[in-house]
Amino acid sequence: MAPIDTGRIEAAVAEILAAIGDDASRPGLATTPQRVAQAYTEFFSGVGVDPTVHLAETADLRADADELSELVVLRGIEFRSMCEHHLLPFTGVVHIAYAPRTRIVGLGKLPRVVETVASRPQVQERLTEEIADALVAGLDPLGVLVVVDATHSCVSTRGTRQANSTTLTLASRGTLADPVLRAETIALIGSRP
Repeated sequence: MAPIDTGRIEAAVAEILAAIGDDASRPGLATTPQRVAQAYTEFFSGVGVDPTVHLAETADLRADADELSELVVLRGIEFRSMCEHHLLPFTGVVHIAYAPRTRIVGLGKLPRVVETVASRPQVQERLTEEIADALVAGLDPLGVLVVVDATHSCVSTRGTRQANSTTLTLASRGTLADPVLRAETIALIGSRP
C-alpha cells in the first residue's frame, strides 16, 4: 500500500472550502485541511491491505469430537466506513458466523478483518461480500455467514433524509448458504441470552 498523501488531501480540502465560498484561512477553518487529512489516514488505512493477514495465525482443531465446534458466532462488531459515492460515513455492526473445518482463529482477529475491509472507500454490499471472502480464504471453513446492519449518512443527512433507516446485507458461503442452516444461524445471531 502506498502511503496516504496528506499534503494532497489538505490542498484538496482547502480547494473544496474555497469552492463553497468560504475562507479556508479563517480561524475556524485554518486547521481543517490538516484535520481532514489526519482523519482520512484512519478512514482509508485499509486501501491495498489484504484482510487475510489477520487470519494467518490459526489453531488447528483435532478430530476429537470434544474439540470440534459446529459454529463460531461473533455478534455486534462495530465498524465505520466511507461510502464511495459521496465520501460520507456509514456505521453499524457486523455479525460473523463460521463453521470451522480444521482451523479456528482468535476472536479478536475477526474485528481486525472487518476494520481492514471497512477502511477503504466502500459500498455496504461489497463490504459484506469482502468480509465473507476473506474468511473463506483465510480459514477454509465449512461455511460462513456475514450480516451487516448499517446507517448511511448519505441517506440520513441528504436526499431523502431517512434518519432512522438502516440497511441490512448478507453474504453466505459453503454450508451456511443452505437456506435452512442460514435461517437457523440468523435466528441465533438475533437471539439474546
